[in-house]
Amino acid sequence: MSVFDTIRNRRSIYEFKPEPVPREVIARVLETAVWAPNHKLTEPWRFLVVTGKTKETLANIYCRIQRAKTKSDDSGILRKATEKGYAKIMSKPVIIGVACKKDADAFRAREDYAATCCAIHNIALAAWEEGIGMQWSTGGLIRDPETLELLKIDEREEEIVGFLYTGFPAQVPAQKRVPAAERTEWFA
Repeated sequence: MSVFDTIRNRRSIYEFKPEPVPREVIARVLETAVWAPNHKLTEPWRFLVVTGKTKETLANIYCRIQRAKTKSDDSGILRKATEKGYAKIMSKPVIIGVACKKDADAFRAREDYAATCCAIHNIALAAWEEGIGMQWSTGGLIRDPETLELLKIDEREEEIVGFLYTGFPAQVPAQKRVPAAERTEWFA
């Protein structure tokens, strides 16, 4: 597949088959991330591959977040929020956290964050080439103190840019975009 085809065909995946993604495939996909452009070669990223018991602990953290969001004391509503939250995280065969080093210099911090986003894009495209789908999630779970502690993130030094919910797609949604020509202005 050409890079043009991969870019046009890649989709965010929300439903995954339960089968695990082989570790060597994850490693191969992550290797593409380090080739993302990054000013002064700061390589500000770190990758956190979450499975097994750690994923289960993350699911329990997410349940707490979901219960708090319901703002209800009704035990049935709280139970449903807990079950839904747990199922959401546990249905992801692999979760890849992508962390970025923080920098006291605001411009460097912005460049490093952008570079980390480019690394995530490389990961998503390489994964798609391997038949692996992803959803990039930036919800409250990535900022939760218990999540940060679980994944050994010192929030003074790093931040999680996102979780990549990863697995073999159960469904590939259709997608359409506004043509670039409608958003392009040429200057001569």
